[in-house]
Amino acid sequence: MYIIRKEFSFSASHQLMGLPKEHPCSNLHGHNYTVIVELRSEDVDPVGFVYDYRNFESMKNWINNNLDHKHLNEFFDCNPTAENMAKFIFDYFANIIPYVFAVEVSETPKTSARYERD
Repeated sequence: MYIIRKEFSFSASHQLMGLPKEHPCSNLHGHNYTVIVELRSEDVDPVGFVYDYRNFESMKNWINNNLDHKHLNEFFDCNPTAENMAKFIFDYFANIIPYVFAVEVSETPKTSARYERD
């Protein structure tokens, strides 16, 4: 199995709903997010690629246009947790980029959430 990964980053604000008032994430705050997309394939193309990294440009543009320096509560129809964002990004790009196996979203260097194909 061949596995490749591509990392993206963006900065954004959010506010998580449904938490106690004293929970720090119930307040408006921001993060420097990292998104890692993982592709898996049994084979490579004639050049030797699972997927040409240059073809990730559309994903980079989508992240920059929709998430970077935005208030995530205004974009997502769900609570913008790392878990929900990982699944949303996975679902969106699994239909566009072949072999998408997983998406991981990190809010801090020590925390992340990952959504992957069954």
